[in-house]
This record gives sequence, C-alpha cells and structure tokens, in this order.
Amino acid sequence: MIADDHRAILRLLADGAADGVGGVLVTLTGIVGASSRGIGTQMAVLADGRHAGSFSGGCIEAAVIAEAQAVLAAGCGRTVRFGSGSPYLDIRLPCGGGIDLLFTPQPDAATLRAVLERLERREAAQVEIHENAVVLADQRTGGAFVRRYVPALRLVALGHGEDLTALLRLTKAFSLPVEAYAPETDRHAAAETGITPLVSRTALPALTGDAWTAFVFLFHDHDWEEQLLPHALAQEGFYHGAVGSARTHRARLEGLRAAGVPKDALDRLRGGIGLIPATRDPATLALSILGELVQDYQACAGTPGWTGRAPRAAHVEAHR
Repeated sequence: MIADDHRAILRLLADGAADGVGGVLVTLTGIVGASSRGIGTQMAVLADGRHAGSFSGGCIEAAVIAEAQAVLAAGCGRTVRFGSGSPYLDIRLPCGGGIDLLFTPQPDAATLRAVLERLERREAAQVEIHENAVVLADQRTGGAFVRRYVPALRLVALGHGEDLTALLRLTKAFSLPVEAYAPETDRHAAAETGITPLVSRTALPALTGDAWTAFVFLFHDHDWEEQLLPHALAQEGFYHGAVGSARTHRARLEGLRAAGVPKDALDRLRGGIGLIPATRDPATLALSILGELVQDYQACAGTPGWTGRAPRAAHVEAHR
C-alpha cells in the first residue's frame, strides 16, 4: 500500500477487537512548529505490537507504540506531547517541532465498523474522538476532537494507446481504485489487464461518479470524445479533464457547446491537464496527471461548492 488509507488503521483495530486483542487509536490533534504529518493523522496499535500508520519517518513510532501499550495497560486515555516541549527529552522530531497525540484505548469496534461500511459505500463519515471513546458524529457530545473520513480517490480513465496504459499502471501502483476504458481495437489495451473494451463510439459504458471521483480522457482520436465526454460530464466528480493542446481544447469546447452540453459542465472540463507542462512521453504524462489528481483530491474533493476548477488549471493551460 502506497496511498494513505485510513481504512487499514480502523480495520486493524476492529479486527483486533473481534479476535480479543485490545488496541489504541492514536490521533494527531496539535502541532507546534513543523511536522511531517497533518492534523488528524492516525495510528493504530494493538496489544501484541501490530500497528498501522505513522507520524514521522520512523523517529518516534517506537515511542508511540510503547506509549500506546502503556495506555492500554492503564485503561485510561491521555494526550502526550512528542518533540518540542515534550517531557520525553530523548525523543526529538527531525523537523524540530512538537506534536500532540491523543491516545484512545479500546475504541468501540461497532463504531469503527460503521465508519468502514460508509467508506465502502463511498460515503463520508465523521467521528468525535475522546480520551476514552470514539463516537459517530450523529451521537455528538461536544468537547472532543472531530475527525472526518472520506472515500479514496477513484479514477475513471478513458482513452487509448500507451498514455492510457501508463496512467492505469501508475494508479494501480499507487494503490488507488481505477476503472479504465479503451476501444476494443486498441492493441495496447488488449495486452493490459483491467481495461474494459469500448465496442463503438455510441455504445456508452455505465459510468458512475461521486465527489471523490476523477474522470480523465486520453484520446488522441478525438472522435471518441463526442459521445463519451458529455456522458462523463453528466456524472458527479471533483475532476474532469482531457489531454490535448490549447487549440485542441478550444475546438473540443466548441463542439460540446454545439452539441448542447450545459455551460456549467463545460466550465468543469479542463484541458492541458497535469502538473508538468508539455510532457512528451507516456510515463511523464501519467505522473503529471496523477500528481494533479492527488493534489486536488487532498485540497478540494468533497468540499461543498467545489466547481471542479483548481486555481492551478489556468496556469497549466497557459503553458500548453
């Protein structure tokens, strides 16, 4: 697993409880100075030493595990400072900052399972984390740290050739869910597993989206976009984008506008996609696109009122 997956942390605790193994949920609730992790980052630690998640590059994890097992033995949660300002003088963060970690022993397994079930349905979930309890947001009592969980970034990629297969392979390597579609005559797609064939330009696949889904078009034969792009733009998503030059994108928008695609949908469609301007090979293009997807997912996905247009988009297009 490369991509951050809070499900693995919650699942370890829930599975441990089912097996009779106690555990502690550790949550980063405060930062002083610099930190390599953000507020809300979590670890799970079981009584037998198994753990998931991290708060640094490995410099304090052993101390966190030891503290979690002490908390579990005492049966009472607490908040502990590590790094700058910590009572543990021999434990320092390389960045020189300090972090406050909330240790919650024996979090309710049913609550953790409920969160996991919502994420499986691609729904967000929110909990309050106390020193000695974790409760769903609809059971709020106040005065606790609130942690929101959202579904993983999901990619729907449509295209052909090496550009599509390179993005598919990189996304899989990054451990993200991905669906890929290519014309059935595409020899590159035929040699790749996990690509659904498109039998014709008018036989539309059953695309679905949500607030955490990105749609990416990698066609160089743009006739394939005529029916597929309006179909994808009709689906919810935090990102809709298509490769091509600025001229290609202007022509694309003119064609979609003539076909009756609504203005708000056209405004969501990006051209010249990716973080790296003017890529010239499939591998770099894939890296460029995936980097932009992850950036926007972390910053904007699921945010109410999000229009699907990142501030960087205009900058990127200007360099295409």
